[in-house]
Amino acid sequence: MMLRCFTLSALLCSAALPQAAPAPNLVRTTASFDAGWHFLKADAPGAQEPGFDDGAWRKVDVPHDWSIEGPFDRENKTGGAGGWLPAGIGWYRKHFALPRADAARHVYIEFDGVMANSDVWINGFHLGKRPYGYVSFRYEMTGHLNFGAKENVLAVRADNSLQPASRWYEGAGIYRHVRLVEANPVHLEHWATFVTTPQAGARAATVRVQTAVANQGEAARNIALEVTLLGPNGAAVKTASTPAQAIEAGKAAPFQEDIPLASPELWNLERPAMYRAIVRVMAGKTALDGEAVPFGIREYHFDPDTGFWLNGKNFKIKGVCLHGDASALGTAVPVGEWERRLAILKELGVNGIRTAHNPPAPEFLDLCDRMGFVVMDEMFDCWTVAKNPYDYHLYFTEWSHSDTRDTVMRDRNHPSIVLYSAGNEIHDTPKQEMAKEILRGLVQVFHEADPTRPVTQALFRPNVSHDYDDGLADMLDVVGQNYRENEILAAHAAKPTRKIIGTENGHDRRVWLALRDNPPYAGQFLWSGIDYLGESRNWPTIASGSGLLDRTGGIKPMGYERASWWSEKPMVAMVRRTAPQQATPTDPGYDPNNNELARRQTQFMDWTPASLAPHAEDVEVYSNCEEVELLLNGKSLGVKPLPADASARAWRVDFEPGTLRAVCRNKGAVAARSELRTAGKAARVVLETYRKTIAPVFDDVAYVTALVVDEDGVRVPAAAAMVRFRVSGPGKVAAVDNADNASHEPFQATERSAYQGKCTAVVKATGAGTIQVTAGADGLASGSVAVEAK
Repeated sequence: MMLRCFTLSALLCSAALPQAAPAPNLVRTTASFDAGWHFLKADAPGAQEPGFDDGAWRKVDVPHDWSIEGPFDRENKTGGAGGWLPAGIGWYRKHFALPRADAARHVYIEFDGVMANSDVWINGFHLGKRPYGYVSFRYEMTGHLNFGAKENVLAVRADNSLQPASRWYEGAGIYRHVRLVEANPVHLEHWATFVTTPQAGARAATVRVQTAVANQGEAARNIALEVTLLGPNGAAVKTASTPAQAIEAGKAAPFQEDIPLASPELWNLERPAMYRAIVRVMAGKTALDGEAVPFGIREYHFDPDTGFWLNGKNFKIKGVCLHGDASALGTAVPVGEWERRLAILKELGVNGIRTAHNPPAPEFLDLCDRMGFVVMDEMFDCWTVAKNPYDYHLYFTEWSHSDTRDTVMRDRNHPSIVLYSAGNEIHDTPKQEMAKEILRGLVQVFHEADPTRPVTQALFRPNVSHDYDDGLADMLDVVGQNYRENEILAAHAAKPTRKIIGTENGHDRRVWLALRDNPPYAGQFLWSGIDYLGESRNWPTIASGSGLLDRTGGIKPMGYERASWWSEKPMVAMVRRTAPQQATPTDPGYDPNNNELARRQTQFMDWTPASLAPHAEDVEVYSNCEEVELLLNGKSLGVKPLPADASARAWRVDFEPGTLRAVCRNKGAVAARSELRTAGKAARVVLETYRKTIAPVFDDVAYVTALVVDEDGVRVPAAAAMVRFRVSGPGKVAAVDNADNASHEPFQATERSAYQGKCTAVVKATGAGTIQVTAGADGLASGSVAVEAK
């Protein structure tokens, strides 16, 4: 495998889910509400009533994406946009009891996301509706609950039956986490705590904590705020308190405290140091409420002349756009799988993520904080003009400000976020006056909820829409543009005070050179980082193939090419090229021929062509080293230096079976190696896993890759055997997959055909002990791997 060029195997095999230190007792109680739901994939009139009979419904835990179960069907109304997977109405009901001792407390239910058009009831009382499936929300249930022996019933109806409603696969159901929160009548308001660092330097910093306290009790209370800052090692570094103030019953009051810190650890991409603010609501010496808020200390800004700066360091944002699915897992994605994917992208040199084109799950942002990525947090794919008949344009006028405000308040403590985006390729913009009025309102909401961060927008064809001439672009703090790199550079040249960034860009070398060679250009976000379900224009394709990684997380040839430009670690990789590279269309998202089947694969990472007879092969070598030597069966084919124009080093090679090796050197010393070997007949299946230890929780998984190899362990690229997975011990196969974007095999299975000689299984733990995973195929010897569940 090529992973050894990046030492990814060692990095991922030793990786563990980052764990925050436990928070002190914060008085309020927060409990996971993920387990034990009853689910029905159909409409069920009356299911909001507590006495409704759900005994025959399926038992599930959430996060749960029911659409990913399929089947793929050309008749599904989601069409290619939704990966030809089903949509419809789903009901969830949860039965629970509360102790009588909690009757005096205020009780809330929090949803990180429900897809889509959710309605929520408690004991038959309608708590509310939320159309946008990507936003987090909570409802207060106080006054509608039973305590003691009588149970409660929480009911959720999610409806995405009207299709098409999106341009990519969205999933369906309660696909993110749910929590039950209980607090005293005097408590911190939801998402009110905002931690900023108005001064952030290596010698000194100021940590500003702002929040609001609500008094839902029956009498006025004298309240103070106590703030303890915990350092990256979990130890307390500073405690401060505000003066007490009276809060009348039924009112809320703001609090603010500035806390100086000497010699802080700064958050950066190399060492993303995370602090926590422990915020307590105090009545004298009694704590009434509290929460722990992670944050980072850093200073960043965009400069019109030199681009992006973080803590005094100027560098390019080398970003990718990511949709929210993880292929076989759908949109209910364990954070452990996001960790694996982000680790691979980071090894390729990626340092930025754009959440295309919607707010992500909050734990995804936690991961970006801990792993050291900068993030563009995006809100919408459309405003009032539709891209699909049933998309967000139906709700934009009523809901856009609430959705934006809630998302910004939820996300604003993440140090990884450096930009908010108000929208992607918005079709309102040709109607300039209307578009400017909408954008003005959105920017105001962003700035009111978070005055510390700039706002951009992924402008599409701004020259055609006259966005540069008519002032819409200059309403943005940072001007963003999709594709057409020369246009945004020209717009900067016309008005050098503009701060500019590429919000969506192609993979071509000319695109990279536009960023590399122009200091004002702050960064780019490639479309896309990983292949994703949906956005297919033609059956039988079910996914988009624009990623640096395939849907299983495998590095594609253009991922290695990108690493040769972006990675700071010495690297080398080789491909066989069978046809010239086709340039990305100027507007790839609007190219009618932009589909996976129309783009024949022309790069192969093997030395096993279809014909082993004598012929010539074009070999490209991607490397950031000063020189690369290519050898075939030990014979040197020449040494080539690093091209100034970032082009690949290419050889015309007379094919012969054996070993093709690339050796890269810096200052004469070997810095990295790569080799391809000719495969023989398929002989056995071998298994690899990126992690040897997992926990029996939703967010932890072991991704097991099955390789079909010959007797010498060389992957057989033509192998398409049906690989069958078996698990013994406290585990299960949660899903299977391969990288074939035209496969209609079900994900919820224990077998999968190999594609280009490999396929994968996602294994989850069901308890503690040793999980033995075995995989085999007809006529091939089986392989196995052990995973410890703790």
